[in-house]
Amino acid sequence: MTTFKEIRGTAVQSVSSDPSNPEEGQIWYNNTIGVLKGYKLVADAWASSGNLNTSRMALGGCGTQTAALGNGGYLNPGNSNATEEYDGSTWANQNNMGTARESVGTAGTQTAAVTFGGYTTAYVNTTEEYDGTNWSPSGNMSQSRQNRGAAGIQTAALAIGGSGYITNSEEYDGSTWTAGGALNTGRAGPAASGTQTATLAFGGGTPTASTATESYNGTSWTSVNSMNTARRYAGGCGTQTLAITFTGSISPPGRTTATELWNGTSWTTSVATYPTGTGSLGSAGTQTAAVGFGGSIPAKTNATNEFTGAFVSTRKITTS
Repeated sequence: MTTFKEIRGTAVQSVSSDPSNPEEGQIWYNNTIGVLKGYKLVADAWASSGNLNTSRMALGGCGTQTAALGNGGYLNPGNSNATEEYDGSTWANQNNMGTARESVGTAGTQTAAVTFGGYTTAYVNTTEEYDGTNWSPSGNMSQSRQNRGAAGIQTAALAIGGSGYITNSEEYDGSTWTAGGALNTGRAGPAASGTQTATLAFGGGTPTASTATESYNGTSWTSVNSMNTARRYAGGCGTQTLAITFTGSISPPGRTTATELWNGTSWTTSVATYPTGTGSLGSAGTQTAAVGFGGSIPAKTNATNEFTGAFVSTRKITTS
């Protein structure tokens, strides 16, 4: 015989304080404050934040969501040497780069970064290091390039592909550059995440926007499962096994707002979309706490947007 409990379920528990380790879907009544609560999944979301001080596109970016760095870029017309630091809500101007340039690669942290390559009036191979206050020159890349992917830290960075749809990658040790493994698909404007020896590169132009994803082990590149939306000059950050890509330019000309998450095997399209389709933007952070800034929509912009990955949280239950 079916019991009342089996038909109606377990009664809501009345407690004097919220449980310390609730499970997703659990509901309880807090009799101390007279509130019905539940533990529920909160979906991925993008939210706007404080604007860059200088609107620009094709800028570099690195760091975390609460301690990011943005540098260089294209002002339309002219190139920028501006450097800005982000604290999770506002941007502050810092000392300029030595060389104004666009389409740079930047890796590292807010206080220990390296930027390389780019375009002035031609492709350049110059490298500069940032110590949280000043930029200083370092060893030149072996090949001048712009629109390359960037990953790693100041003392172990990786430059990936670049304009001309090249397959070359280069490794930086804090002073000099040496040749790395060749991509399977030459491309310009890929996004990248991870370290010098555990990198993920995704998207880019071949010249049309690509879905191609490749994994690097410090020696060679391996093709892995493709993205769902082809894009180039997109935002991207995270690790080799937990990455995020967002917005970017598509083919034919246009921009996507799609966000995708990589779990180490495949890409999944998030329910959260970037507020405005944007190409050639800066990005920093992790898969669950990313930030995108600047770029082209198609006019250059100073907008900043933060991503928060899905999480479970205690929520008050109301009739609204």
